Amino acid sequence: MKEQLATQIQLPEGFTVRGATPADAEAAVEMFNIWMQRMAGQDDLASGDILREDWGSPRFDPEQDTRLVFSPTGQLVGYIEVWTTSTPPVHPWIWGRVHPDFGGLGIGTALMGWAEERACRVLPDLPADLRFAPRTGSLRIAEDSKRLFEDCGFIRIRSSYEMRIEMDEAPPAAIWSEGITLKTGSHEEIPAIYRAFEESFRDHFGHIEEPFEEGLARFSHFMKSDGQDPSMWFLAMDGDEIAGISLCRLESYSDKEVGWVNILGVRRLWRKRGLGIALLLHSFGEFYRRGRRKAGLGVDAENLTGALRLYENAGMSVHMVFDTYEKTIRGGREISVESLAE
Repeated sequence: MKEQLATQIQLPEGFTVRGATPADAEAAVEMFNIWMQRMAGQDDLASGDILREDWGSPRFDPEQDTRLVFSPTGQLVGYIEVWTTSTPPVHPWIWGRVHPDFGGLGIGTALMGWAEERACRVLPDLPADLRFAPRTGSLRIAEDSKRLFEDCGFIRIRSSYEMRIEMDEAPPAAIWSEGITLKTGSHEEIPAIYRAFEESFRDHFGHIEEPFEEGLARFSHFMKSDGQDPSMWFLAMDGDEIAGISLCRLESYSDKEVGWVNILGVRRLWRKRGLGIALLLHSFGEFYRRGRRKAGLGVDAENLTGALRLYENAGMSVHMVFDTYEKTIRGGREISVESLAE
C-alpha cells in the first residue's frame, strides 16, 4: 500500500516522495520556518521535538500519514500530514507546506490530492448516514494557499485567531468567586483534568464526542510531553470538583519568549462567575513572574461561548488570522457542534 500511494503523487522530474521518520523533524521544521518567516516574519515551530511530539500521537503513523517531497538535490521542499485519529473521523485534518522557492511546480496540488485520498480511506468504516468533510487551513495572508484550497474544491468555513498580550507591568491580580480555590495539577490528575476539558469544550464549534479512553490517551500523550510543566496547569477548584482549567506552557510552540495558554475552559455549571478571566489573569501573572513579557493563545473567531470578548477584555489583541477550509466528500448527518441551539 505504501508504494502504491507514493506513486500516485505526480511530481516534476527528479523529485522524490516518501513518508516521514523521526530523523526528518529538524529538516521539516527548518522548511516550515522559512515559509513562516517570509509570510509573517516569525518562526512556525521552535524545535523538531515539537513535531516529533505530534508524530508520536496515538494512532498517528508518520510513515503512512505524511508525505515529504525532496528536490533532485535532496532538499526537503514539500510536506503534508493527514489526521484521522479521532473517533469517528468525519472531519480529517490536512496540513501542509511547500517551500516558497518551489511554488508553481504543482507540488502543493499533488500533495493535496494524495492527502484527500488518504483521508478517504476511513470512509468504509464510518456509518453511512454521517457527513464526511476533510478540513485544512492556513494563514489568511497566504494567498497561494487560499487559491490551492479553492482549486482543490475546498471552501472557507471558519476563522481563528492567535491572540497575544504584551505586559509592561504585572497584570492585575485574579479575583476568585466565593468558594473557589486555586491549585496546580499533576500527572496523576490527568484523567480528571481531561474530563473537565471535555465538558468545557462541548459547546465549541467542531467538537465531537468520542470514546473516553481514546480521547484520554491522546490528551495524556501531549500532557506528558517534554514541553509540559504541571506547575503551569492551573485548576480552579470548588471543593473536590474541577470548575475550570488553564493549562499553560512557559514557551509557545513557535517562540520560546512567549508564554502560551494551551487550554482555557470553564465547566458549564461554573460559568458566569468570572472564573475564565480569573484563570487568564492568574496565568498572565505566572508568566510575568517567570520572566515572560508576552503571552498568547488560540481562539475560534466566532467562539460560541464568548471567549473572544473575554480575551479582548483582558487586553489581548489579534496577532494572526488563520482560515479553515472544508470539502464535503459525502453529505449526511453532521455530528460536530455547529451552534448552541438545542
